[in-house]
Amino acid sequence: MAKQQVEIAADAEAERQRRIARGEADAILARYEAEAEGIQKVLDAKATGYKSLVGSASGDPKAAATLLMVEKIESMVQAQTEAIRNLKIDKITVWDSGNSPDGNSATSNFVSSLVQSLPPIHDVAKMSGVELPDYLGSMTDEDSES
Repeated sequence: MAKQQVEIAADAEAERQRRIARGEADAILARYEAEAEGIQKVLDAKATGYKSLVGSASGDPKAAATLLMVEKIESMVQAQTEAIRNLKIDKITVWDSGNSPDGNSATSNFVSSLVQSLPPIHDVAKMSGVELPDYLGSMTDEDSES
């Protein structure tokens, strides 16, 4: 009789642990399914938005990509300016007679060359496969000017 009670108690405990494990597994599965559903909704919304954007660009995907790139210009320029933001140029002492061949001082040449070393926005756009529209200006080929 005692042996039977021990077996019944052990079976009951085993069943309780199985149910707890199934419940935890169901909870994990439900969380992953909800996460996947959320990701799918985001992707569907993006696809709908991109489709609408291409439609508003007269069906031209390249023009739509350009519109998206134009939207990002501000953040790209901000990233470029962030690179030189904390330079303490006012702490630099330059002894310069100002007699350089181009008439600029060493300080202005330093700042000029620093800014020119940042990739121009058109180059950044080209790296991502987008050509910016003409109304945003264009790059000149300095070699052909001389």
